[in-house]
Amino acid sequence: MSEQEKKAQLGAEPLSDERRVKVLSPSMLVMKRFIRNRLAITGLVILVLMFLFSFLGGVIAPYSQSQVFKTYGSMDKDYASATVNQDLRYTTKAGESFPASARAAFVLARNKGQAAFSDGANSYSIVSGENFHLIRRMETLASAITLKGRFNYAKGSAELPDALRSAFEDAVSAGASDFTLDGVSYTVTHSGKSVMLARAADVALASMLVFDAYDQADEAAVGTVNFRAAALSSISGNVASFEYAGDAYEVQEADGSYVISKGGVPFADASTIIVNPLDAGAFLPISFKVLVRDAIASGEKTFSVEENGQSTAYRLEKVKDTYAIKSSAVVQLIDIYAPPSAEHPLGTDNNGMDVLTRLMYGGRISLMVGFVVVLIELLIGVVIGGVSGYFGGVIDTLLMRFVDLFNCIPYWPMMIIAGAVMDSMEIGPYVRIFLLMLILGIMNWTTVARIVRGQILSLREQDFMVATEATGIRASRRIFRHLVPNVMPLLIVHATMNLGNIIITEATLSFLGLGVKYPLASWGSIINSATNLHVMTNYWFIWIPAGILILLTVLGFNFVGDGLRDAFDPRMKR
Repeated sequence: MSEQEKKAQLGAEPLSDERRVKVLSPSMLVMKRFIRNRLAITGLVILVLMFLFSFLGGVIAPYSQSQVFKTYGSMDKDYASATVNQDLRYTTKAGESFPASARAAFVLARNKGQAAFSDGANSYSIVSGENFHLIRRMETLASAITLKGRFNYAKGSAELPDALRSAFEDAVSAGASDFTLDGVSYTVTHSGKSVMLARAADVALASMLVFDAYDQADEAAVGTVNFRAAALSSISGNVASFEYAGDAYEVQEADGSYVISKGGVPFADASTIIVNPLDAGAFLPISFKVLVRDAIASGEKTFSVEENGQSTAYRLEKVKDTYAIKSSAVVQLIDIYAPPSAEHPLGTDNNGMDVLTRLMYGGRISLMVGFVVVLIELLIGVVIGGVSGYFGGVIDTLLMRFVDLFNCIPYWPMMIIAGAVMDSMEIGPYVRIFLLMLILGIMNWTTVARIVRGQILSLREQDFMVATEATGIRASRRIFRHLVPNVMPLLIVHATMNLGNIIITEATLSFLGLGVKYPLASWGSIINSATNLHVMTNYWFIWIPAGILILLTVLGFNFVGDGLRDAFDPRMKR
């Protein structure tokens, strides 16, 4: 068929109205205008991708949002401490007393380099050795004047046994200052022709030596006063052995420390260096303490301990008079701030959690908060705005003054206070989300109420509303079935554009620590991980992706909102 024949055939059949005009419904016209808006379509695509990323990504993600990843690494651990003892430790002989006043007099005499001191009626002598002092109480027994080899004893002198008298006179004739008789020490004091006999009784030992047992089972015995007194007496007298509780012990000096053996087996150790474990319940063997003391004496900063065929390295760190003993051990650590890898495409955060997974689950929270808050503010705003606009008069005045009063409430201070109150009440993270959405919705409904009221005021006097009144339809039906639907285009535009603002508000609150709490995640709480310059500059993969997602989502809602506004009102089309 030729072209002319086709034209003739068409001209022979008159066009009906339906064929002449393609009728489109208002919704189709809005849709057509929206589709033609490239920015609106771009925003829609962005939002679809955000929803897929958040809701579908969390389903297919191999990790949970609170899964903590760990790794193995070397870590210095505080193991023990060593201190050079600077204080005297007193050991009083059994049956003797050495009060505080006598100790003060002893310290004063020692500082002055004196070999004797007095405390009240008691006189004491000091026998000093390296790191210890033997304190003896002097008991005067007799005094006499020597003249041509004869002894004239003073009145009041005790009657001396013949053996003691003979030993005393022999010591005076020999010019000796002390002697021993039957295991008891005596001193002789010469002052011209006058001589004095005194008996020395060991009272106490003052020493900077600290005793440690080689075996934990022997700590109780080593800690007794009698054992330490016997050991210090042997050390003070340079005696290589002593007896205690029927057992014989040997004493051997080694680099300022003393090893006390029992039957050739090391039993205890006395040293000026105190080595204590950080764990009060732990026991450090003497072999370890000896290595510490040797390292300190030689100025070494490291030493090793061989145990069960394994070598453990230790390091000494000196802080004033104290040495911190640290051990380097392989421990399981939380894998924080791990860089992007095949296992973690966006690395891990400060809690050792996968950042990409947290972004997926965080998107759910951010989007859910946005939509729920908008829904709450629409419900409250439509009801109050609809009633105010329809009835007018006194009701309108009262409701609008209530809106004005509500707008006077400072928004951000109230949000900060609400977050602080929830923190103080220790509200759980899930309940906190619902409370946060409720508070945000209650604080943002006034704009919706004013929009609805303004539109209803302009619509209620139109013909279709007069017709509804004439038919006797009740007021609630006229408001919500006839007036509100005509306001919906504006509400849709407002809702889409406000969604971005709600997401930013939630992100801000979470960033400030007042919003979503651990273990839940939102994009704002993820950015909260970058709270200092070091994290921001070195671990960009934690906060930049979350910031980009917030930016894209807000842009998407704004593009869609602009597109809907242009679609509902063709006059806005550029």
